[in-house]
Amino acid sequence: MRLGRASHDTAEPGTAATGTGTGTPTTGGGRRDFKRRAIAIVLVIVALVLLYFAGAAYIPRWWSHRIGDAANGAFSTGVLLGICFGIVFTILPLGLLWFTMRRSMRWKTRIVWLILAVILAAPNLMTLGVAIGTGSGAHAGQRTMDVEAPGFRGATAIGALIAAAIFVALVIAFRRKGRPPKVPKKPKTPAPEPADV
Repeated sequence: MRLGRASHDTAEPGTAATGTGTGTPTTGGGRRDFKRRAIAIVLVIVALVLLYFAGAAYIPRWWSHRIGDAANGAFSTGVLLGICFGIVFTILPLGLLWFTMRRSMRWKTRIVWLILAVILAAPNLMTLGVAIGTGSGAHAGQRTMDVEAPGFRGATAIGALIAAAIFVALVIAFRRKGRPPKVPKKPKTPAPEPADV
């Protein structure tokens, strides 16, 4: 019985050492994962490029008509809308980005917040695409805004600059408020001289 137990005890570490090693990763699986990731990245890039070209042809026209319908050809309305859009849709994404970068969160949650910030900045991004675009869609949007929403593009730029200045001032004020007050240093008292004996 003792010999059986001894042989059984000595066989267990041997089998553990000479096992098939199912827990060790294989190089083939790692290569397959790398290929899948590479293919997924390439597909995402291709999809983004296609979306860019489709959006560059359609979005400027659509956006300029929406702003033209809101301004109805009035210069004052176009300027007022531009300033409001520039301020609101600049300071909100900046605030959300600042909040996202200051908080510790998982990367998936951070990506969701970043996507939300891009969505909030979409009106100003579309206006920027109309203003600086070189495609046919951007040129058509520029002509539409010149007639139906005069002053909107320039007022949007001014509003965005105002929002950026307000945001920087708020961040500086917040940081100064969060700092502990400086305690004045006490003057060093000279050490007493030894008394003469």
